[in-house]
Amino acid sequence: MTRFVDVSNMIRWVRSQGPETIIKDLIHYMEEDFRRWARFDKTPRVASHTPYGVIELMPTSDHETYGFKYVNGHPSNPARGYQTVTAFGVLADVHNGYPTFLAEMTILTALRTAATSGMVAKVLARSDSSVMAMIGTGSQAEFQALAMRTALGVAKLQVWDTDPAALNKFIRNMIPLGFEVHVASSALEAVQGADIVTTCTADKTQATIISAKHIAPGIHLNAIGGDCPGKTELDPSILEIGDVFVEYESQTRIEGEIQQMPADFAVTEFWKVLLGAAPGRTSEEQITIFDSVGFAVEDFSALRYVRDSVDGSEFFEDIDLVANPDDPKDLFGLVGALSPVG
Repeated sequence: MTRFVDVSNMIRWVRSQGPETIIKDLIHYMEEDFRRWARFDKTPRVASHTPYGVIELMPTSDHETYGFKYVNGHPSNPARGYQTVTAFGVLADVHNGYPTFLAEMTILTALRTAATSGMVAKVLARSDSSVMAMIGTGSQAEFQALAMRTALGVAKLQVWDTDPAALNKFIRNMIPLGFEVHVASSALEAVQGADIVTTCTADKTQATIISAKHIAPGIHLNAIGGDCPGKTELDPSILEIGDVFVEYESQTRIEGEIQQMPADFAVTEFWKVLLGAAPGRTSEEQITIFDSVGFAVEDFSALRYVRDSVDGSEFFEDIDLVANPDDPKDLFGLVGALSPVG
């Protein structure tokens, strides 16, 4: 049998644990997996691009467990009443190929994306960071705010979005959680005085959300909106004034902000910083840039964490996903008896 966490159980599980607790625990699981980065099979995600959006598969394996995520990205979906991103994921035993765990990942991806930002900011942002600018207040924004509070204690937010309804939604969700929220009149105003700047917009264009002149010394820039070819948020000049950190370089050069840069533009894969094989933040004035596109190892960590967390709980069900005849060579025997006679 395969354990299955559907949407209802995922919601119940998240509410029982609390999003901030989950983000904190996810950071721990991700750090464990990033520190054993060399053990994982790694490949850029397999993408199918259409005029409507993109559908992707994100596989990886540590040679004991195999995992993948199915995920879409359709920026025009909200205007049509659909989510921009939906997803589900699977874990399987490598020794026999049987799927052991299946889970919804629309909610889980939001948590894992936030946890990734928190994991990196904990290392690259200044330890005294207290203010975050949030450019884009869509479905990921609240999770990002919780991640920065979890990782660094940041509770003051300066936010801006072109959609007033998205701003109002963000305020409605965040104020009761103890955040101080200032609604800026522009992206430029939002970043003024910020220690961390998160860009999280959805338009599938090469946009310029902020420019280099907006970035003060010492800022940590968390760029998470650019995640496919032709979709960026930053003026390329920003990348030249700071040090750029990525998840998996081969994928980020296709999908991230650095798709705008020459092929030899220098970046650092973040796992090297965690292992002490490459420097992270080296001064208070240094500008650090996390060019995040999301990578399969993060989803592997998230699935592994949920699987472990729901073990022995009421937050999953067993489903009969794998045909299992008594004789492994007689698959037809399961269905042949149903064939009409004569």
